[in-house]
Amino acid sequence: MAQIRIKDAAHYLGVSNDTVRRWVDDGTLTSEKSGSGITTVDGLELAHLARERAVLPDDPSGMDSSARNRFVGLVTRVVTDTVMAQVELQCGPHRVVSLMSAEAVRDLALEPGSVAVAVVKSTTVIVETPSRKA
Repeated sequence: MAQIRIKDAAHYLGVSNDTVRRWVDDGTLTSEKSGSGITTVDGLELAHLARERAVLPDDPSGMDSSARNRFVGLVTRVVTDTVMAQVELQCGPHRVVSLMSAEAVRDLALEPGSVAVAVVKSTTVIVETPSRKA
C-alpha cells in the first residue's frame, strides 16, 4: 500500500501538518516510521478520510444530472470577444476554465464574483501519477 509523508498528506487534504499529526495521535490515522525516521500514513486510510471529511458546497442549480463531476465555485475572470468567451472559476483549490459562446456568457449573466457550477461529463479523463523510476 502507498505510504504518504505527513507533509504531503496535509497538502492533499488542505490541512496543516499539525492536523495530520493530531489525527495520528488520536487514532484517526495510523502511521509508520521509515528507517530514516520519516513518518508516513497509509494512502488507503488517507483516501477514506478525505472522502469522509469532504465538505462540498451546496449546488445552487437545483438540477438533477447524470454528471457526477460538479464543481461549485466563483467566477474569477471572463474574457469575451464577439463570438467566444473564456470563463474561469475558482472551485475550492481548483481552477476550472471553460470556453463557451459569448451569447452563453450573456444568457447566464456570468461575471466575476458570480456563483456558477462547472459540470464535467467526459469519456476522457486523464489520470497521472509521479514517475516510479528507480
